[in-house]
Amino acid sequence: MRRVEAIAALIAERGDALTVTTEQAIGAWRAAVTEPANDIPDHLDIVGCMGSASTIALGLALARPERRVIIVDGDGSLLMQLGSLVTIAGAAPPNLFHFVLENGVYETSGSQPLPAEGRFDLTGMARAAGYAHTAEFDDARRFASALPELLQRHGPVFVSVRTEPEDGYLVRSSAGTKLDQQMHALRKRLVGEGG
Repeated sequence: MRRVEAIAALIAERGDALTVTTEQAIGAWRAAVTEPANDIPDHLDIVGCMGSASTIALGLALARPERRVIIVDGDGSLLMQLGSLVTIAGAAPPNLFHFVLENGVYETSGSQPLPAEGRFDLTGMARAAGYAHTAEFDDARRFASALPELLQRHGPVFVSVRTEPEDGYLVRSSAGTKLDQQMHALRKRLVGEGG
């Protein structure tokens, strides 16, 4: 499936979830919403720290257990911090939904193949780490139709979404990210003016 199809399905089912995107997901998310890049409510774009988006999302899930937290990760990013799978499973946040766009390349740096691509199984790793539920999709229609039920499951939930590689230089989409602005806005919305 194409990344834009996966992102469109997630946005359609987002509801009031807190959302975190990183690397290859950022541009597609920005293109699919109406708000300006740094003004998307209850949303963070994590750039410059590959592999950290999932643990930032974990922190949000633990701090706000009444809100669903959706992380849209990349396979290359997750490989940078595989220990996050065990950390998330150990904390067992029931409200965390970890979607990983798997395209087999480090897309944003030039589409170099991932080490051992085709031989590792991120879904199997998440399952072995202790995620409450795992799923895999490579078809946009099946993914979109399964999302409402997936987002009602008791987490942490790990979902592999197989996407086609795209030209990494064309999808450099984190330019202009003002993470400090996004974080301050999110903090203000979650804990109030003086928080």
